[in-house]
Amino acid sequence: QLQLVESGGGLVKPGGSLRLSCAGSTSTWRFYNIGWFRQAPGKEREGVSCISSGDGSMKYADSVKGRITISRDNAKNTVNLQMNSLNPTDTAVYYCAAAFRLPGTVMCTLTAGGMDVWGKGTLVTVSS
Repeated sequence: QLQLVESGGGLVKPGGSLRLSCAGSTSTWRFYNIGWFRQAPGKEREGVSCISSGDGSMKYADSVKGRITISRDNAKNTVNLQMNSLNPTDTAVYYCAAAFRLPGTVMCTLTAGGMDVWGKGTLVTVSS
């Protein structure tokens, strides 16, 4: 059973940066589409970014385009989320999620319902 562990959250000032990391406990990591989602207090969970198995194609939510970069290292079983120019609206619990999809079959999704396994989340707070 795949387990996901997020790290890298914390308190950052507006305009600052954070790097989140998602680590997975499986030797078949390369076959998983990985997504980052976030949930702010009182709001629904929303997709932030995702990266596909195989060709590593990526998607970004419009609200984070140009500020966030997703990357994966299949040798280390990790997916990282580099977040720059953070603002208070980015404050949320950030979750990593995975879906087993053979390369070239199904592209990653920013829809939470399309994910199979979830981490416990890491809190990001953007405040002065």
